[in-house]
Amino acid sequence: MFHEGRLKVHSEDNNTPAPAESKVSSIAERYLEIALGSEKYALPLLRVREVIAPPKVTEVPGTPAYYVGMMNLRGQVLSVIDLRKRLNITPKQEGQEAVVILEFDDVSIGAFVDSVNKVLSFSGSEVSAPPPNLNKTSAHVVGIYQSEENLVSILALEKLLDLPKIASHAA
Repeated sequence: MFHEGRLKVHSEDNNTPAPAESKVSSIAERYLEIALGSEKYALPLLRVREVIAPPKVTEVPGTPAYYVGMMNLRGQVLSVIDLRKRLNITPKQEGQEAVVILEFDDVSIGAFVDSVNKVLSFSGSEVSAPPPNLNKTSAHVVGIYQSEENLVSILALEKLLDLPKIASHAA
């Protein structure tokens, strides 16, 4: 289990933080594996700021079902969504979830997931295109990685989250 705190991405020698110019290659190689329902998904690690226990959330009326509300994270008010509801996935079990804090330029968002499993590292050549006959979730999947245990769907966060819409709910 991941502990609350900051995740740091390191360069190949694992001693120094990765320089900004290596972000593109790091995005293609490092992902945070999460569980949503019974399936495994991957989030680009460079978008993950931290993983926390589920916080107290204030609901916002008139928002989509997947928009859980707002939370206070050390003085910063963040929008919180439920990735399971966004993808129409039934949660595994109540009370065992985590919240992944994601960063996009000047926007941070909390995302409920069933669990955080591990950090994956793989090359682009190990990723397959998603089958075209998947359900509407496939629009949010950019690739499929075959891990040692199972298939992991790589999520296209920017498309999935619809950042301008989520930011408007927090305003």
